[in-house]
Amino acid sequence: MSFEELFVPGKLTNVSGMRISTGGPVSNTGIAMHNLGAKISLIAKIGDDFIGEAILNFLKNKVSVEGIKIVKGELSSYTIVIAPKDIDRMFLHNPGTNDTFCYDDIDFDLVRSAKLFHLGYPPLMKRLYQDDGEQLRKIYKRVNELGVITSLDFALPDPNSPSGKVNWNKILKKVLPYIDIFLPSVEEAQFVLDKEKFLKLRERAKGKELLHLFDGKELTQLSNKLLDYGTKIVGLKCGNRGFYVKTASEEKLKKIGGINLDNWSERQLWEPTYHVEKFASAAGAGDSAIAAFLVALLKGETIEMCLKYACMCGAQNVQALDTVSGIKNWAQTTREIKSGWGKNELKIKTVGWRYNRKEKLWHGPEDMNRKRSRIYPEGIPCKTRIRE
Repeated sequence: MSFEELFVPGKLTNVSGMRISTGGPVSNTGIAMHNLGAKISLIAKIGDDFIGEAILNFLKNKVSVEGIKIVKGELSSYTIVIAPKDIDRMFLHNPGTNDTFCYDDIDFDLVRSAKLFHLGYPPLMKRLYQDDGEQLRKIYKRVNELGVITSLDFALPDPNSPSGKVNWNKILKKVLPYIDIFLPSVEEAQFVLDKEKFLKLRERAKGKELLHLFDGKELTQLSNKLLDYGTKIVGLKCGNRGFYVKTASEEKLKKIGGINLDNWSERQLWEPTYHVEKFASAAGAGDSAIAAFLVALLKGETIEMCLKYACMCGAQNVQALDTVSGIKNWAQTTREIKSGWGKNELKIKTVGWRYNRKEKLWHGPEDMNRKRSRIYPEGIPCKTRIRE
């Protein structure tokens, strides 16, 4: 059934049961990281209303909530996710306390004790994008000074909303020098770097997803620009087309402790998604992938394995209706990766990309380590190793 057939004014549509869950990067990414074995403390702002009470009761039985601030008289943020079968999910969102969240709401003594600080969805948080993102810059500058690894997730705003009219390109130039790992979707990256081109692509897509309009050339251009702005690792979520990553030089990556610089520096990889037979909902899939990528990085995994954990947790996520219950523990996730779970086909037509049959991923032309692996052109197996 199409969107137009399903959502008709005055029409009654029977649906299955409602699933109530916390959402957003704090809950989704935080709980997923917790499920994977990381010790997590959540930092957020909620109201003293029914929704805020429900949020706190749900979270405090899972993770540390000492960083969650309760404000009297304010409404907690909530989102209604509509996820019809075979149609991309839709969101009805009330920002609530997220719009007033700022530098003063963060317990930096709590941050000081952490290995990594992750923040998500600044386009949905008014104080963080007002004044050319000054609050966002101030937050990351302080965390950076504490010597904590920093990462940032994004969200795609309505182009006609106040957030969509902000000059995000200008904001990122100010903020990314303080961010070690930037993890937007490819559509979000395109929007913030070149809104005019994004709108043209959306018009060209004619109501369909934009993902098929991005290939190796476009992802290279976007990630190089973001690296030029000062971040060290760019991960672009590509939905059902997988997870792309490009990294900076060894010198710039030195701050991120625990990683093998020889393995991580100057890399360009694109990991296909794992095949899922029973798809339930994509809500929170990107947050789950980010959680797995970050936990694997903190555990000292190779960049190749970090990508596999990201895509595997994305696959786990989409098999559940809610945003967190599908994520398994680290041992179970590792076993699933090693089980030979089938991959979805990923075709990259851009010249210079090579497929690694052993790792089942693609190496970009700017990947400095690709000569060390058995790589085959266009994903076609052959007996002769490619010399470059």
